[in-house]
Amino acid sequence: MIERLNADLAGFVELHGHERVLEIRMVKPKVNSICRRLSRAMERAALFLQESDDFQVGVVTSGQDRAFSAGLDFNEAESFGDDPDGPTKGGFGGITRLWELKKPLIAAINAPAIGGGMELALACDLIVMADTAYFELPELQRGLLPDGGGLQRLPRRIPYNVATAMIWTGQKMTAAEAVSWGLVHRAVPAAELRQTVMAIAQKMTRDAPLAQQAFKEVLRNVDGLSDREAMQIGATASGPEYVTYARMLASEDMLEGQRAFLERRPPRWSGR
Repeated sequence: MIERLNADLAGFVELHGHERVLEIRMVKPKVNSICRRLSRAMERAALFLQESDDFQVGVVTSGQDRAFSAGLDFNEAESFGDDPDGPTKGGFGGITRLWELKKPLIAAINAPAIGGGMELALACDLIVMADTAYFELPELQRGLLPDGGGLQRLPRRIPYNVATAMIWTGQKMTAAEAVSWGLVHRAVPAAELRQTVMAIAQKMTRDAPLAQQAFKEVLRNVDGLSDREAMQIGATASGPEYVTYARMLASEDMLEGQRAFLERRPPRWSGR
């Protein structure tokens, strides 16, 4: 299946399986600038991850040394929203509004993530950076807004004034600064990035798949709620927005995790 999908995505995205981890590698020359076709390829790759029984965690990487992604392809800037094939579910970059994706994504930032490239990273659940990489949101200096997630997500992840100053000024944020603000999980030497990210991803595959997806689902649903409202989910969670959480509560895996702990053995997850 991966081989057939790779043929369809050629020139934009490559998929590589590593046991239960799916690597989604952007390969658009020269800097992974985000166009309609790259957005559609990223969306298809993420939906493949969500629907696959073989993969539990996704890793978004770059096959280009110059950039993780340099953001919007200005050759399409004026007509980006006028896609003759219709809009992608996932919005700009294919994943920035892909709410149905419940499996976790890790962003492996090997090089500068600029504009929309940073927004792709913000759409992921965990970010690991090479210590030589940096973030930048220069949209105001280009006559644009970082409205693919930069202005929406960044002020919720780090102090508001730090986030907005970054947008106002277009100032770069180094990997060390991103770690200090808690935006990035780890910054490591570039030569160690791939090994570090894959080790984290493999560790995450030991989680119960349903619990992992329920965690992401609940995080999204409690965002913006008061503590009192958020603490009601155990009693009131129902409807399509909590379908995975409800499945987890009634799952065989929830019982299996507890049995395995009591019996001092690794759990055998079924995903049910």
